This record gives sequence, C-alpha cells and structure tokens, in this order.
Amino acid sequence: MLLNIGDKAPGFTLADADENVVTLKDYSGRKLILWFFPKANTPGWITEGKGFRDEFKKYEKMDIAIVGASADSPKKQKKFVEKYQFPFPMLCDESHEMLEAYGVWGLKKFMGREYMGINRVTYLIDENGLIEKVYGKVKVKTHAIDILGEF
Repeated sequence: MLLNIGDKAPGFTLADADENVVTLKDYSGRKLILWFFPKANTPGWITEGKGFRDEFKKYEKMDIAIVGASADSPKKQKKFVEKYQFPFPMLCDESHEMLEAYGVWGLKKFMGREYMGINRVTYLIDENGLIEKVYGKVKVKTHAIDILGEF
C-alpha cells in the first residue's frame, strides 16, 4: 500500500551505484524527489531518468534533491548511470526492505503473468521528512517536467 500525504517517510540506508551509503537523513531540510523504477536499462526507465537528468539544474536551483531507487545491484546501476550520465544517486535495494516500506514492491501483471516487482511511483518528501505528494500515475515522457510545473 502506498504512503499517504502527511505520512512520515520511512528512513533508509542504502548503497548507490558507486556503493556510497545514502540515507534519508542526508536530505533533511530539503525537498526530495524519490522516484522508483522497475529495472535499470528498460525503455520507460531510460525515458523517465533522462527527464530528471535534463531538468536536474532546475531542480537544483529550487533546492530539490532527486534520488532514484530500484532493486538492481550497484554494478548494474553503475553501468546504467554512466551510460546515461545521471547526476543524482541511484539507490540499490536488493533486499526490497525499503521498497516494501514505501509500498512500491507488490504484485504486478503483464501479458497474463503475475509476478512481484516495483511499481512506478514517485514521492515528494518535504524538508521535515513528510510525504508532500504521491505520484502513482506517472507519464514517463513528461514526469520530471510535470512535477516542476507544480512549483
């Protein structure tokens, strides 16, 4: 189940693509876009990631951090980050603990097959660590711009 506006964002401590330790507390005092994607190097994720990359400087000017997260390994994330030159951390939650805490790990259906995976969701977390906005329906081509349009 997804988190709701006003909920306290669950804390996390995860490695990023460079195996640096990243925590939610690192973003205390700033707004944070935390976006979840099903798998590195998939077409939708590439499009969505490029959108955040291309708008990164605008987010920085507004003091809004961007962090991506999936269940991929640091090695897989690193190849992806380098290939597309993403300037923001890409978290690796191979245990699914954080993904479950944010309600994005769940049953998915594709072509008649059911499986467990990551639902494409983005949270805007405020300066105090509370969920400010939940984006459950994401248009990958315009997602980064759509969020910017709200500020």
